[in-house]
Amino acid sequence: MNEIEKYIEQQDEGYRDELMHVYHVIKKAIPEADEKISWRMPTFYKKHNIIHFACHKKHVGIYPGADGVEEFSDELKEKGYKFSKGAIQFPYDRIDDELITRIALWCYENHGK
Repeated sequence: MNEIEKYIEQQDEGYRDELMHVYHVIKKAIPEADEKISWRMPTFYKKHNIIHFACHKKHVGIYPGADGVEEFSDELKEKGYKFSKGAIQFPYDRIDDELITRIALWCYENHGK
């Protein structure tokens, strides 16, 4: 079991499946990225941090950085997702695999090389 899987196992049982799902979506999108825990969050990195995610009571937080949020802000607004300068909230019942994949790929291209 790696560090990210340990993080997921430490969360409340009701969140684990969704967190593991998000983990696999990002891992599939950017398999060349390395993994670690940074800022107490699962993190994908390559030279620099690329993208983080974390468990919250009502959502999975995705942390692509301020530029990543800005890049996808119009689509996030259209789809009704809450976001702030560097964070996006995906409610557990509205996890968008395709959007998370595109965000992870964008972050890899812009932060990971």
